[in-house]
Amino acid sequence: MSARKYFGTDGVRGLVGKAPISPDFVMKLGYAAGKVLAAQGTKKVLVGKDTRISGYMLESALEAGFSAAGVNIGLLGPMPTPGIAYLTKTFRAEAGIVISASHNPYYDNGIKFFSQSGEKLPDAVELAIEAEIDKPMTCVASDKLGKATRIDDAAGRYIEFCKSNFPSQYSLAGLKIVVDCANGATYHIAPNVFKELGAEVIEIATSPNGTNINDKCGATSMGQIQEAVVKHGADLGIALDGDGDRLMMVDHTGEVVDGDELVYVIATSDLAAGSLSGGVVGTLMSNMGLELALKALDIPFVRSKVGDRYVMEKLLENGWQLGAENSGHIINLNHTSTGDGIIAALNVLTAICRTEKSLFDLRQGMTKLPQILVNVRFEGDNDPLESANVITAVEQVNEQLTGKGRVLLRKSGTEPLIRVMVEGPDRKEVTQLANDIAEQVKLAC
Repeated sequence: MSARKYFGTDGVRGLVGKAPISPDFVMKLGYAAGKVLAAQGTKKVLVGKDTRISGYMLESALEAGFSAAGVNIGLLGPMPTPGIAYLTKTFRAEAGIVISASHNPYYDNGIKFFSQSGEKLPDAVELAIEAEIDKPMTCVASDKLGKATRIDDAAGRYIEFCKSNFPSQYSLAGLKIVVDCANGATYHIAPNVFKELGAEVIEIATSPNGTNINDKCGATSMGQIQEAVVKHGADLGIALDGDGDRLMMVDHTGEVVDGDELVYVIATSDLAAGSLSGGVVGTLMSNMGLELALKALDIPFVRSKVGDRYVMEKLLENGWQLGAENSGHIINLNHTSTGDGIIAALNVLTAICRTEKSLFDLRQGMTKLPQILVNVRFEGDNDPLESANVITAVEQVNEQLTGKGRVLLRKSGTEPLIRVMVEGPDRKEVTQLANDIAEQVKLAC
């Protein structure tokens, strides 16, 4: 990834109005992607977006760029990221383009690509697009320009796909569910999925206005849905993020159930049903409680680097199906080709129907260890992670926690921060240990 100029681990992302998320650059990106894809014989791509006000502008810019390259465009309108991945496959389009900055505030936006198989574009294709961006932009002859059409039934197609991933022998009748759509791309889809499967649905954050996406709602801000579940006496709450690829839930007591606990529930349900293939992939940030709980069931567990791209890499490397980040990105290749918040919620609801147990009860098999995270800001050329004192401090803590906890130091991929994480059975102890290491990091900066 370090050789890339524009693409990060999740496409091109930034502040709206500043390169690379400016109209001129995005038009050039669409043109460059169109040229690369057209060289492979492509004549059609799909473009979808979340509910940010800037989506209109960037959609038009991409449309102009692809058209200039001679590529036809199917416009999906507001659509969850995993929905665009699914429709790219069903329409046999060569690529699906998502205009979204996921869980970020409305003033950020981004562009990411899916291949015809509904997976992230191969590295070689992204690098070829980057190379094309730096060349002068031209235009095909007028009779070769790409045409744009609106796909009016996109939402309905995706709703039916989601419902098809819930076992037909079960129903959600009798369940009261609060659904928080973060005023994002699932606002017109997620509530209908759960309603049509029989649930009583209480909707929150389903009125996007272009600037309220992820604003004190959704999977990154759980206070509102926790209150709503308790207030309405609901069985559970489902919180999605702005583009619908992330899931967090709330049990009937109002307690948050994160990605680690959700993947544990799905894994144990699939194990009992005989449908768990291999083990589970987590990340460096996955709680050790997940690892220990899976180990007790003889379910293999491995960690990837942080990021759903890396979870996917480990799944493919091991030939497994199920992986997750604690932030709520859950990938189940038995059902989808990418992380999908609605599908993950349906996987959890399947477990509830199979076992006739509540979400509260199902999560009890896993005990999360206290996990303390301290961020240390650093500047300059010194690398605190190479400091002898920092290395010694980490070694001492690792020795102290052998078999019952762990230490992780890593650089943030988006900010000048060193993230110091310590977890173990005693919250007071790990808090002190995390602060001790953080102090050594500060001194080394």
